[in-house]
Amino acid sequence: MVILGIETSCDDTAVSVVEAEKGIIKVLSNAVSSQIKLHSQWGGVVPNLAAREHLKNIIPVIKAGLAKAKIKPEDIDLIAVTQGPGLIPALMVGNSVAKTLAYIWQKPLLGIHHIEGHIYANFVHPHPTLYHRERGSGGEGKIKFPILCLVVSGGHTQLVLMKKHLDYKIIGETLDDAAGEAFDKVARILNLGYPGGPAIAQRAMEFPISPVKASGPRGFTGNFQFPIKSKLQITNYKLRLPRPMLNSKNLNFSFSGLKTAVLYLVKKNPKILKNKKIISLVCSEFQQAVVDVLIAKTLKAAEKYRPRTIMLAGGVSANQELRKQLKQAIKQDFPNTSYIIPDTLYSIDNAVMIAAAAHFRWGKMNKTKRKKAEKNWSILEPSANLKLV
Repeated sequence: MVILGIETSCDDTAVSVVEAEKGIIKVLSNAVSSQIKLHSQWGGVVPNLAAREHLKNIIPVIKAGLAKAKIKPEDIDLIAVTQGPGLIPALMVGNSVAKTLAYIWQKPLLGIHHIEGHIYANFVHPHPTLYHRERGSGGEGKIKFPILCLVVSGGHTQLVLMKKHLDYKIIGETLDDAAGEAFDKVARILNLGYPGGPAIAQRAMEFPISPVKASGPRGFTGNFQFPIKSKLQITNYKLRLPRPMLNSKNLNFSFSGLKTAVLYLVKKNPKILKNKKIISLVCSEFQQAVVDVLIAKTLKAAEKYRPRTIMLAGGVSANQELRKQLKQAIKQDFPNTSYIIPDTLYSIDNAVMIAAAAHFRWGKMNKTKRKKAEKNWSILEPSANLKLV
């Protein structure tokens, strides 16, 4: 079947066309209009400005997606749109357009949870029922349930257990800031601009550090000393940021305190902002603190639930240190568990993941539910706080 996917949950206007059959997802087009330049001057996404840009760009992006895929409206079997969660002004644009097209073209319409889309980005592959050496820790084999998915994005940080397709149990989540949100806020503190994740990762490369295994079971800490020669004549600069909830008994996360630690560090030492090398040090230690907590919690969940597959999902899954270090940790502690990561192209917000999730959801629907989907153009409503069920 041919699926048109639409994603407007935040600041990217994205449209895709995929051809899907029995779990095999073939991407025919993946069109994205970015708003980074617009929002960077504000240090983050402004919802009403994002909606205005979506409204301006969505029709041209749809036309571009259809043209690239060489697909006409009559060739489309299903339309899928991000229903939520996200910024409600942005979601309303995508949902309104999707409902209009579904009505005009007389096509069934599915609303997709944004995080579900990120999870199913892991299945966008020429042979998505297989994992490969370059994607994980093992050799080739089938993706097997139960799956433990670490979801890390700007708005969410969750550990999701899946015993079968579309079956989600959230076993851990952030109590305050999501990891991606913390990256953006710390980048703002350090005057690195927006988006914060790539900026911090780039600066962290200038000061690479390694995780240190804690003395406790399956935990990580960082206690580092860096001799720095700079114009400020700092010769033995010590920096260790907190790893919030690293050793808590539950599987929840908290990154607000880590962000605040960077804020207080800069307020007490304002000259930091004038020293590029020390900024790189702060970025490296901050990034490692986040990675340490994410890995420790994932391994703790794996120890408890014994998944056969561990997946990474969400925008922060594009972070190369997280990808690499999580792979190493799984290979060391759970060598018989496969490790799946999405193509970096589909890690960030995109419409391919929405279409992929719709394919699996459509496959689970009976004739009655599929028939009802033909009427979704009249009843589907966006939800800023849509639950993953």
